[in-house]
Amino acid sequence: MSVMVIVVFRNRFKPDADLTAYLELALKMYELVSRHPGFISMESFQTPDDEHVSIEYFDSDESAVSWRNHPEHLEAQRRGREEFYSWYSVSTSEVTRSHEMNLSGDHSANR
Repeated sequence: MSVMVIVVFRNRFKPDADLTAYLELALKMYELVSRHPGFISMESFQTPDDEHVSIEYFDSDESAVSWRNHPEHLEAQRRGREEFYSWYSVSTSEVTRSHEMNLSGDHSANR
């Protein structure tokens, strides 16, 4: 049985980070992960205190690990550490239970 895995990536940018270059790299990584076997979806947002958070959903731990070790993603990780981030953390969890209910009647909100 496959277990869904969630990867939570949190970061803060260096004051002098080139955010245009970062956005270009982030878009390239999103295009790449979107085609990665086992990738389900991603949500990203910024907190009021300027922490950036991405939540990635994979259909298995193997898929998440394979993405972590993808050669182009490894290069993006290196650039993140060297060029963009002053701090980051990565947490990976298996989903043990999940449910949702669309109470709006708008079926387009269903996943």
